[in-house]
Amino acid sequence: MSRLARIAVAMLCLFPCAASFAEEPVRVFAAASLTNVLTEIASQWHERGHPAPRLAFGGTATLARQLAAGAPADIFAAADGRWMDVLEQQGKLETGTRMDLLGNELVLIAPRGRTFRVELRPGFPFARAFVGKLCVGEPGVVPAGTYARQALESLQWWNSLQGRIVGTDDVRSALAFVERGECAAGVVYATDAAVSDKVVVIARFSPQSHAPIVYPVALLRNASPRGQDFLAYLASKAAATTFRRHGFVPLSAGH
Repeated sequence: MSRLARIAVAMLCLFPCAASFAEEPVRVFAAASLTNVLTEIASQWHERGHPAPRLAFGGTATLARQLAAGAPADIFAAADGRWMDVLEQQGKLETGTRMDLLGNELVLIAPRGRTFRVELRPGFPFARAFVGKLCVGEPGVVPAGTYARQALESLQWWNSLQGRIVGTDDVRSALAFVERGECAAGVVYATDAAVSDKVVVIARFSPQSHAPIVYPVALLRNASPRGQDFLAYLASKAAATTFRRHGFVPLSAGH
């Protein structure tokens, strides 16, 4: 083989390596309630010829703290704006990329086969309507728990439940406690209840009973070039169709 041919072969070997480097997977930190829908959307992205995104799910507060401490990620999808505000104030977000992506609904659930009657009005003796614990995300930390407390306070039920409320690390953990029957009731997002055949929705809280449920999403500083592409896909009509099918309400422009 001539020297020129050897150089050509070497260059051909280098190009796939460079392409592989440029196509590094997008790293996404996302609220636990987005687990099912983002996993599906990530598969769609992969089917379009991109590397499968690396998804890390957890409580919004936990993920935000990890990002604040320098955890590497390209995109953060939170379950409320408060923790996104914290990262924005710390200069962790890429300017101009933050947007309100989704909305959701808050529901009261019980284990299947162990439902009870409830009326969503002040004066209804909710604490006497069931025996056992009420599971919610940790109020003041987990967004779903904060919304839950607001809703229960608006109905004047919160104080009567003291000592019976179990705060969890994220909303999916609250769902799991109710699925196992360890909690007699729980307050979760409608989209979480929809993924389980072990719980039943027994009431839906009025949107006026709590702050608007909004999922903001943003690009992190020093994100990979693919991060912007995936963020744009999350705001696309194709992704909106998947979000709606999972029960979310797309909010961003273009939907």
